[in-house]
Amino acid sequence: MYLSHILTWIIDETRLNQLLAGMPTWLLVLMIGVCIIVLSKGADWLVEGVVQLASRTGLPRIVIGATIVSLGTTTPEAVVSVTAAWMGSSGLALGNGVGSIIADTGLIFGLTCILTRVPVNRYILDRTGWIQVAAATLLVIIALTALVKTPVMPLLHRWVGFLFLALLGGYLYLSYLWARKGLRLARQGETATATTAGVPWALMLTLGGLFLVVLGARILVPTAAEVAQRLGVPEDVVAATMVALGTSLPELMTALAAIRRGHPEIMVGNVVGADVLNCLFVIGAAAAARPLQVPTNFYTFHFPAMIMILYSFRIFIMINRDNWFKRWQGFWLLGVYGVYIVLQYTLNVGQVH
Repeated sequence: MYLSHILTWIIDETRLNQLLAGMPTWLLVLMIGVCIIVLSKGADWLVEGVVQLASRTGLPRIVIGATIVSLGTTTPEAVVSVTAAWMGSSGLALGNGVGSIIADTGLIFGLTCILTRVPVNRYILDRTGWIQVAAATLLVIIALTALVKTPVMPLLHRWVGFLFLALLGGYLYLSYLWARKGLRLARQGETATATTAGVPWALMLTLGGLFLVVLGARILVPTAAEVAQRLGVPEDVVAATMVALGTSLPELMTALAAIRRGHPEIMVGNVVGADVLNCLFVIGAAAAARPLQVPTNFYTFHFPAMIMILYSFRIFIMINRDNWFKRWQGFWLLGVYGVYIVLQYTLNVGQVH
């Protein structure tokens, strides 16, 4: 009973904000510190669980990162987008998915390339990586077709959502087949690790870490927003920065933990897999729940930014013949993301209301 009450407070945005508004500032600051610790510990558990799970099951870490980890980190975004779609906020539902793709590849992958050497796992990136680009391109083509047919109110109809969900099932099945057929190549760039845990314990570490990462992010973002507002930070600035942080925080913490533990391939799998899932799962589920109207600014701002970042990533994979991403490529991706954020939040370009 108590657990159900706690979950209700956490899931319900309005009730959570009301609860935080009634707390003293010192307690909110303390909660921020606790949430950061929870996020860090959860990310450590998640990465350790993935490493041990990969060792025990024989599946490459990059594949587990692209499936189990990505599903876990994108599920909260899917819930938000479906809820927004039901409430008629098409811009928020669509923006959540597209914005996450931009943040994952531009911010997280770009930052990781700057901080550490990242291997180019061609067996996975020349398969899952193409699905990553193809899914986003398909979304843009369908949206452009809708614009041509109905310029006044372009819609992503329910059939688009069900199509994307069907493609999601196909992607997950293909990921499994590819991993099984090319285990040695899929493990390219992975270092050997001693196995100290059985499959049940490794799975508990992975799922427990996912839960802590998602829970920590869910509470940290509105708590930080409440403190910022009390300190006099403008509401629109709070909304812009905190929403951007909340969208990518689980993936970012996982990436930092993977770098710290020397397993960047988990981050690569998570980013590529999350991009596919944000398109096929998050946007697909939202469109299946209710047709999504595509705001004009997506055609002029959000879609071009997404395509620029994803195709840059695709080009980097093709030109890195020594099988390592370069630091300048990380700066490029992070720079494109930075311009996207600056234009959106200082010039009010592409704001989704």
